[in-house]
Amino acid sequence: MTLRQIVLFFGGALAMTPTASLAQTPATTAENERIITEAFETWQQGTYVFGDILSDNIVWTIHGTGPVAGVYTDFDAFIEEASRPVTSRLTAPLLPEVHHIWADGDQVIVRWDGSAPTTGGGIYENQFLWIMTMQDGLVTHAEAFLDLRAYDALVDNNEPRSE
Repeated sequence: MTLRQIVLFFGGALAMTPTASLAQTPATTAENERIITEAFETWQQGTYVFGDILSDNIVWTIHGTGPVAGVYTDFDAFIEEASRPVTSRLTAPLLPEVHHIWADGDQVIVRWDGSAPTTGGGIYENQFLWIMTMQDGLVTHAEAFLDLRAYDALVDNNEPRSE
């Protein structure tokens, strides 16, 4: 399935204007896919590198309902309010298992699963779909779809590590 088919399937969730589509080249698609693929490969080996490829002014949207759902308008807000509540309750890094990466111009979609041991002795598992907009090699906008009930259960039922 192509990225355009995925977009149409989801009812145009990625609003791609005709002007934006015309400005993209196959080289742009390949470069953006390479950047995201390499970031996930490095992360799979245990090194989280997304701080290096997220714009300082990133707009990160977590879809759904619950305390963490919403729009985060910069990198620091996203880390403190959405990422740290998870990472502080894990005893090892959340490692991704990538199922597929689709790229078209400045849009890159990644379908992945993640799991890691928790401070309470269990295992946190979740499924993710990230839709990212790239500009000049950085992610400027991201939309995350995940099981927020699993996220909330991790935060509610596990104490943060003392750092």
